[in-house]
Amino acid sequence: MLVLGIESSCDETAAALVEDGRILRSNVIATSVAEQALYGGVVPEIASRRHIESISPTVQKALADAGVTLSGIDAVAVTFAPGLIGAVLVGVNFAKGLAYSANKPLVPVHHLRGHIAALYLTHPELEPPFLCLVASGGHSHIVKVEDYTHFAVLGRTVDDAAGEAFDKVARTLGLPYPGGPSVSKAAKEGDPHAYHLPTPHAPGPYDVSFSGLKTAVLNAVNQARMKGETIRVPDMAASFEEKVARILADKLLAAARDTGASTLCLAGGVAANRRLRSLVNEGAQKAGMRLFLPELALCGDNAAMIAAQGYYEYRAGHAAGLELNGLPTLPIDYDCAGSDA
Repeated sequence: MLVLGIESSCDETAAALVEDGRILRSNVIATSVAEQALYGGVVPEIASRRHIESISPTVQKALADAGVTLSGIDAVAVTFAPGLIGAVLVGVNFAKGLAYSANKPLVPVHHLRGHIAALYLTHPELEPPFLCLVASGGHSHIVKVEDYTHFAVLGRTVDDAAGEAFDKVARTLGLPYPGGPSVSKAAKEGDPHAYHLPTPHAPGPYDVSFSGLKTAVLNAVNQARMKGETIRVPDMAASFEEKVARILADKLLAAARDTGASTLCLAGGVAANRRLRSLVNEGAQKAGMRLFLPELALCGDNAAMIAAQGYYEYRAGHAAGLELNGLPTLPIDYDCAGSDA
């Protein structure tokens, strides 16, 4: 089964073709990140306008790269939640028109479910159940993947997501957007033990909190400036990265031990972080657990992950009609039968 995936939840306009949920046939991404960097973060109105300009040629290129025409696909899968609502609606409305005109099934896909499905493209042998940390600019969840379309959230951020905290700390340190890669690059030259940063408390055993950590960096920078001192940017970047990575790794490994999970996974943009990968890998090896990591190119937002998850959603009977609407928020464990999808 050949699925066309469409993704437009933030600042990437993406289209891809995936066969049987596992075989990548094409993957095209048009991003406005360089323009967004001028403003230090994503401007929703600009993102929506760029999606409108890019979505048609991006889909056309994905089809051409795969060597197929619209008549040769079996379904159209699209991110319908969560995300910047203006951006999401561009993809949803385009996908609805495309599916209707080609007489193909329309499959709504949750963005975070898509991030998890990126693992199936990197590791065709991977099958549920497994435990997955999904960390990105807007989300930080520890999820029990019970099967391809059933998920249970064990822990989540109670305030800022990890990726959001990276962006804000990068801005505080004068580093460019996006924050994750720029902080990680600076951290390579720094001492992760140079600055003592707090471990914020979270109510649940597997929940995380990053707001206080972000504020601690901001306060340290402000205090240094008031005293006429200089913050050593590489050292602060390394200290912050180390703290975030350890918090996420410790929570994931604790959830795995407590639930008896034997297979661990990382997904989402923050899954590209080298220190997080290293810490989870060390912990998994010590505990005798298997660890699956997504290919770096599939950590960020892309449509291949949407097409892959779309295959499993369609097999589960989760198709939609032209009444499909985009949603700014929706839990990953939503009930498909009772949702707006």
